[in-house]
Amino acid sequence: MGADEVLLDVDHIGIAVSALTTAVAEYRAALRVEPVHREVVQDQGVEEVFFRTGSSFIQLLGALGPDTPVGRFLARRGEGLHHVAYRVRSIEEALDRLRAAGVPLIDEAPRSGSRGTRIAFVHPKGLHGVLIELVQAP
Repeated sequence: MGADEVLLDVDHIGIAVSALTTAVAEYRAALRVEPVHREVVQDQGVEEVFFRTGSSFIQLLGALGPDTPVGRFLARRGEGLHHVAYRVRSIEEALDRLRAAGVPLIDEAPRSGSRGTRIAFVHPKGLHGVLIELVQAP
């Protein structure tokens, strides 16, 4: 990996679900995976559950209400892929590089994420219709 690269790895794939408890049970039974982290993130309006998959995670997202980003996503699109999150060495450098490339950002500055991470979201208009999350580990 070159020092010039922005992305280190896929951190997680976020999947919006209508009923988090049911979805967790289905993942456990069908895929034989166990949750490794569960957290309510009030400022993002979600409860999330992570399952480890190699060096990455699957994140199931349940909305804390209909007027939250995931709640609105579920109402508009239904369950399914919500975002792809990439691990970065420096979130500030990644944001600077994207800004310089003209990529529209949702978050101009990093904010606190779950698991003690720092995160920022990139607007789907910037990278072919996919909501991107940047994640810097603690």
